[in-house]
Amino acid sequence: MTAYASRTGTRRNLAALRGAGWRLLVSARGVLRHEGFPYAIDNGAWTAFQKDEPFDVPAFEKAVEWGGSGADWLILPDIVGGGIESLRVSMEWAPRLQGVCPLLLAVQDGMTIADVAPLVGPGLGIAIGGSTEWKEGTLAAWGALAREKGAYLHVLRVNTCRRIDLCRDAGAHSFDGSSVTRFACNLPLLDGARRQLSLLNGAPHASSS
Repeated sequence: MTAYASRTGTRRNLAALRGAGWRLLVSARGVLRHEGFPYAIDNGAWTAFQKDEPFDVPAFEKAVEWGGSGADWLILPDIVGGGIESLRVSMEWAPRLQGVCPLLLAVQDGMTIADVAPLVGPGLGIAIGGSTEWKEGTLAAWGALAREKGAYLHVLRVNTCRRIDLCRDAGAHSFDGSSVTRFACNLPLLDGARRQLSLLNGAPHASSS
């Protein structure tokens, strides 16, 4: 299971992340640098939500132009907690971004498996967002859908060993978090959790580092 840390410029933390084989998640609302790491691009909707601001289209487009072609994947624009309206917005953007890099659809509170199932597959993966309670309550179902459709599965904002366990048992390919970005001392514990054997399949998930 591949781990992404929110981008940081702190040398000590970058050195620790590099040594553990983590990658960086670069936000469209942050500094557009990948520090020599493999990276993915977040659309910046979470930052806009936290600041009670509208989605920053120019910042997102700038991020795509900056690093879209070299990204592992990018998350389509969405609305945090926006349900079906978020799905509509994401799918309006999808044709414009096709071919840039692998795309992920952020699923949010209010979306159902039936809403998303016709859209995802090898060409469009799933990023599980939404509220913590909703995310944890639906993670297994999204994992089952991803396996059925052959879709990539990423889980957003994962900062504890327990949540890493949930991601692994749902069959997630990757997760991201900010805990190790802010506190390098948390890395050994969280990295150890992602490398543990899955209780469901009895085999370790490989790290694509």
